[in-house]
Amino acid sequence: MSRILRINTRTKEFRFEEPGIYSGLGGRALTSRLVNNEVPGDCHPLSADNKLVWATGLLANSGAANSGRLSCGAKSPLTKGIKESNSGGQFAQVMPRLDLLAIVFEDKPENGSEFSLVEIYSDKVIFKDAADIVGKDNYAAHEDLKKIYGDKAVTALAGPAGEKCLTASTIQFSDPHKNPARSAGRGGLGAVMGSKKIKAVILDPAAKGRGNPADPEKFKAARKRWTEILTGHPVTSEGLPAYGTSILVNIINEAGALPTKNFRYGRFDKVADISGEKIAEVIESRNGKTKEGCHTGCVIQCSQRYNDKDGNYVTSGFEYETVWGFGANCLVSDIDDIALMDRICDEKGVDTIEMGCTIGVAMDGGILPWGDSKGAIELLKKIGSDDPMGRIIGNGTDFAGQAFGVDRLPTVKGQSLPAYDPRSVKGVGVTYATTPMGGDHTAGYAVATNILKVGGDVDPLSREGQIELSKNLQIATAAIDSLGLCLFVAFAVLDTEDAVQCICDMVSANHGIEFTANDFIALGVDTLKNELEFNVKAGFTKKDDQLPRFFSKEKLEPHNSVWDYTVEELQAAKV
Repeated sequence: MSRILRINTRTKEFRFEEPGIYSGLGGRALTSRLVNNEVPGDCHPLSADNKLVWATGLLANSGAANSGRLSCGAKSPLTKGIKESNSGGQFAQVMPRLDLLAIVFEDKPENGSEFSLVEIYSDKVIFKDAADIVGKDNYAAHEDLKKIYGDKAVTALAGPAGEKCLTASTIQFSDPHKNPARSAGRGGLGAVMGSKKIKAVILDPAAKGRGNPADPEKFKAARKRWTEILTGHPVTSEGLPAYGTSILVNIINEAGALPTKNFRYGRFDKVADISGEKIAEVIESRNGKTKEGCHTGCVIQCSQRYNDKDGNYVTSGFEYETVWGFGANCLVSDIDDIALMDRICDEKGVDTIEMGCTIGVAMDGGILPWGDSKGAIELLKKIGSDDPMGRIIGNGTDFAGQAFGVDRLPTVKGQSLPAYDPRSVKGVGVTYATTPMGGDHTAGYAVATNILKVGGDVDPLSREGQIELSKNLQIATAAIDSLGLCLFVAFAVLDTEDAVQCICDMVSANHGIEFTANDFIALGVDTLKNELEFNVKAGFTKKDDQLPRFFSKEKLEPHNSVWDYTVEELQAAKV
């Protein structure tokens, strides 16, 4: 049976224990239940009372396609509420080989303590001095670790931003292509890792093996059907592999929902320069890769390898939200500069969505001219240094707004909104307002149904049907996150009649239990209840479930639409 590993970061003691009350849970369900049970809602996120939890899903190491996601949970330094931040990479592939369901980092070293490097094995945990990599950017630190642990080292890193406990900081996980390019990006969980003086975590490089399903034949049949579902849907088998997530740039721009100039407009006049089609063209011309997986076992392959003009690797995981945040949102159309900003964010360990909005606020505040990509690059480079400007930028949009005297702040519960204007995609606006995670599209991706017409058709400009759509998607997403599945499987699941049953069959056969469609729904509902309960203890009320006022007061071209839901109406989106 998989175990939970608890590591006391102050005493450097550890213990392996059975799941106990967390038995039957995985991924987000486990992180959110544990945080709700064990972390005081009113604690400071950087205090010893907070806990950082990493958990694999219920299908981890099973061989099921796209089941290698990792959930990271804690009280968020950015939102001050509960947070689950989801990442690809190899970490969730290797943890089960050590019989680990979850790792919990507890307590906090004394002030003035040095940073540690933590080695994790199946029977022990070793703390080592991390002085040689402290202060280094993530790629350089990862290269140093590969020299010690081998070319296939599986690592987790707190970058320079996390070391300084900046609230937009990420945790960077290594991918199958030997880069620290996968992020637990949202909510500032890198600051929690930094507060516990953990610079890096290394999983035993010798860990091998694959899980043995309780019912091998049933699992094999269900897994085969699952792969057919994912490789048979046009979004997961054609669109995403061809153009990555930036296939959405032209689509969302055409829908009049691409936030431009800090959410002033819904279309960007230079959109062709930053589209997924343009990016694929550039990648191919420079011998990059238009498709690769973010973890072993991915059949969607929506990640990419972007090279510079000389053919040198710059970044991977070059996502739509990143392209939008540094592109249309800041009136930047130089795709090479946008790629470099993505790389800098991975190096420093900061969330690209948060940084895209923060740079937009800096431009609104006159710190930079609109469209000044070179100036934005220099600002991002300051993150993780002792430069006060680096600390301002690295603490995200709300913090920067206070520093720069800007009141146009596209945030909910302190977290920046992603690349869909809620006035033109109202379903995702409901998710932004009501998810316990703060402004977050992945918590209930109504864009699928509003714009892409996956799983039905709900008019993105209408008030009708959006609250129910968002609620159902939030429940389903919480369940998917708990199984360790990639969110993008939802496109195929929503359009395939037997997909949920197929998922349930894989869980049943893998664990030797009866897991039904009702159990799938209950898993999502219970997870959300834990998260909402924690946020109440953290001081949130229904008044926090609303978008910034300017969305209700300003009409968005070209549809002249406004945000028009009351706080009371939005409560129906919560479980």
